[in-house]
Amino acid sequence: MEQYYQPEIERASREQIKAWQDQRLAAQVRHVWDNVPYYRKKMEAKGLTPADVKSSDDLYKLPFLTKADLREAYPYGLVGVPLKDCVRIQSTSGTTGKRVVAFYTQADIDLWEDCCARAIMAAGGTNEDVCQVSYGYGLFTGGPGLNGGSHKVGCLTIPTSSGNTERQIMFIQDLSATILCCTPSYAAYIGETMKEMGLGPDDIPLKAGIFGAEAWSQEMRRDIENTLGIKAYDIYGLTELSGPGVSFECSAQSGMHVNEDHFIAEIIDPETGEVLPEGSQGELVFTSITKKAFPLLRYRTRDICTLTREPCPCGRTHVKMQKPQGRTDDMLIIRGVNVFPSQIETVLLNHGYPANYQILVDRVKNTDTLDVQVEMTPEMFTDNLGDVAARQKELVEGLRSMLGLTAKVTLVAPKSIVRSEGKAVRVIDKRKI
Repeated sequence: MEQYYQPEIERASREQIKAWQDQRLAAQVRHVWDNVPYYRKKMEAKGLTPADVKSSDDLYKLPFLTKADLREAYPYGLVGVPLKDCVRIQSTSGTTGKRVVAFYTQADIDLWEDCCARAIMAAGGTNEDVCQVSYGYGLFTGGPGLNGGSHKVGCLTIPTSSGNTERQIMFIQDLSATILCCTPSYAAYIGETMKEMGLGPDDIPLKAGIFGAEAWSQEMRRDIENTLGIKAYDIYGLTELSGPGVSFECSAQSGMHVNEDHFIAEIIDPETGEVLPEGSQGELVFTSITKKAFPLLRYRTRDICTLTREPCPCGRTHVKMQKPQGRTDDMLIIRGVNVFPSQIETVLLNHGYPANYQILVDRVKNTDTLDVQVEMTPEMFTDNLGDVAARQKELVEGLRSMLGLTAKVTLVAPKSIVRSEGKAVRVIDKRKI
């Protein structure tokens, strides 16, 4: 039986959702105009005033924000309230340039935690569950967001953070954890470590996992579900908007419900910025309509996906976004061909390899090279070079069929690719472009 944290919101009529969005967007635009000079200048450059945005139908008129804007306005240029009213910052896990720093009032945190609580209950969580939060804590939003959501649901919360994997497994067993929250790559690593310890799904009480913060394929989902004996749910979010809980999967697992009382989602053509009709694939854009400390309007996520309003068997009425198919900024262009890491992962998992791989891109004599290093499982590992060569050839063919170009495949020994306790580093691009 489907559970809801806030049923009157999660099952609201489309008319009610639109009424909330219309009223909240108009108020948010006025709030930003009055309190965020950086964005007001962008509106003035387009000849706009708050009077031009009366409802969500006028959203398309507003200028976009990008990560470049956030870096330019760093640290306080997009803050919408006096700093004395802010109680926390969180930051992206980005490794290049200035990090994005997001600000929160206490009310912002409460609304964010409500969103995460909806996700936990959609995954079957109740106040009788034990929720182990193995996302990183600190500046990263994963740990704090799910921790707060777990408290709101009333779960017994184990704030393990990431790392120390054997202790994670000990707590899962000893404290009877039923819900695991972490990145999908770390969930796969926990499963791998359990196997090495001689443990299987029947040796742990987990029933569900809530995994996000990085791209993962349906094949990886099935692999994690089989290894841990759970149902694996997707969750989506961005530090810029609050963190995890912008959208989440329900029992139908046919897309993630966007919390439309807090965020308006659009799909645009990434080249022209034009809003695309429902059902079109394009770049996902979000507008935050309730967050006051860091109120982003029309923020370009760079994620490529589609939105659907098809009725959902779970009873929730909020629009669903499909699992992102890649990002406009992690798309690799190899010899003129668009390549997404998720495509490579799908091929590897379909051929029975674990999701431990690295993609190395370089340029030799003005030609792009693509080398996919793939870990073998202990069962596959052999010193028979003929077997290894045959396996590599099989993957080369699978990748050529998927990508339309030839990649070099190097099979490497188990455990030879560095494990990640947070977001996995999948791509190393050495080209000087």
